[in-house]
Amino acid sequence: MNISIVIAQEEHFKYAQIICDTIETSALLRGTGIAKRTPEYVQKKMANRDAVIALDKNGDFAGFCYIESWQHGKFVAHSGLIVHPDFRNLGLAKKIKTFVFNYSLKKYPGAKVFGITTGLAVMKINSDLGYKPVPFSELTSDPTFWSGCKTCTNFEILKSKDYKMCLCTGMLYDPAEKPKDPPKHPFNVRIWNRLKKIKQALFLE
Repeated sequence: MNISIVIAQEEHFKYAQIICDTIETSALLRGTGIAKRTPEYVQKKMANRDAVIALDKNGDFAGFCYIESWQHGKFVAHSGLIVHPDFRNLGLAKKIKTFVFNYSLKKYPGAKVFGITTGLAVMKINSDLGYKPVPFSELTSDPTFWSGCKTCTNFEILKSKDYKMCLCTGMLYDPAEKPKDPPKHPFNVRIWNRLKKIKQALFLE
């Protein structure tokens, strides 16, 4: 797999539209909610060196992810993780996630890294990196973060639960804990898939 993962910058602005299109198309195919991104927003992240992009040897877009910081750098989140359909099933998502994870720890030292997702594959990657499932109360309280969920199809569920729970699962990595060993309870896809279905039955009935 001859693919390079680099910190995105101005020279990568031309990929902003295909990044947004790929994220939206993927969400529609999975039937999951997603906060929509605009090319302008993606370009802003690139300009601030808060994004990473994966490109093949011909310069074709292969994958992307960006960083958001909250509460003056106390919390950091990775968003918009996507792999283009032509480059899936190659382990690229984990490579991108690992790259942006390590990069964000250097750029935002001491920040707690968190995410909310309905994707089991992302949950497994996060678990392997040392994240643990947590209630939303342990995540950022910054209203700007939660307002980003307004374009998600599940936003009404989140709002009805007073922003305390949704179909997404909250996951958190606290660098102060610095886990050196593999998780004591490895991620079990079957268990999380069952919990996800329970949530759907409760919230979508």
